[in-house]
Amino acid sequence: MENRLKTGISNVTKLVEFVLLGFSDIPNLHWTLFGIFLVIYLTILMCNSIIILVTRIDSALQTPMYFFLGNLSFLEICYVTVTIPRMLMDLLTQKGNISFFACAAQMCFVLMFGGSECLLLTVMAYDRYVAICNPLHYSLIMNHKVCVQLVTVSWISGVPVVIGQTCQIFSLPFCGSNTINHFFCDLPPVLKLACGDTFVNEIAVYVVAVAIVMVPFLLIVVSYGKIISSILKLSSAKGRAKAFSTCSSHLIVVILFYGTATITYLQPKPNQSEGVGKLISLFYTVLIPTLNPIIYTLRNKDIMVALRKLLTKILI
Repeated sequence: MENRLKTGISNVTKLVEFVLLGFSDIPNLHWTLFGIFLVIYLTILMCNSIIILVTRIDSALQTPMYFFLGNLSFLEICYVTVTIPRMLMDLLTQKGNISFFACAAQMCFVLMFGGSECLLLTVMAYDRYVAICNPLHYSLIMNHKVCVQLVTVSWISGVPVVIGQTCQIFSLPFCGSNTINHFFCDLPPVLKLACGDTFVNEIAVYVVAVAIVMVPFLLIVVSYGKIISSILKLSSAKGRAKAFSTCSSHLIVVILFYGTATITYLQPKPNQSEGVGKLISLFYTVLIPTLNPIIYTLRNKDIMVALRKLLTKILI
């Protein structure tokens, strides 16, 4: 057993870098893709920064709901910054070389921020549950201290697990190809390159995915089950419409994010097509962070009013 461990370590140390294939299969479009992803990245940065700004400076938005939304926007900025700049550089240079350490760091941060988003979306569902199902005690239950604690737990609780899993994956022997058919170091394509039996590692991935993805999702489902039940009991049609409107944006984001994350991390390894996996990853690392601020602003009257106030102050 000791010899096998030494062999595994020697194989890992020999592999100094991976090569991300990215979009090299469509070289004629690399400048077009560079332009599209650059615009998308700048849009994500700008839109989420505006949401953070208005939720911080507008007195009407100093509520738990917008405190969580501001944190989600900051999390989205962190999340896309781990993947898109690297992808832009690879499209610009037409080289996908990434060091062993940089690949491990990128995977760790992607999983860390992804896990934090799962937990933060759960916290936001709990906030809506308390607001609609227990409105008289809302301000007492969701006080500032509790909100800060919930956000802190969302950010840091998954960190030890993610670091442990990343170390476990990158301690495997990589004695074959170093080419990753992806645009970033995601867990499934990197695990495919490992030599030997990776069954234990795959089980560990499923366990962590269930803990970080499925358990929060089930909590969200339970929260929304109770929310919908409470909304339907309201006698006023206007009240029902208002209650649904405050939840609809969050529910859309949850469905989009959890749908793609579940397909990526809970699908059996042999059934994962690299092309489909790349497309799904593109959806949850690029498209959803682009849609999130649009969904939250266009469907939220309070934020639209705050944006108009901000624009008025800037222009006058």
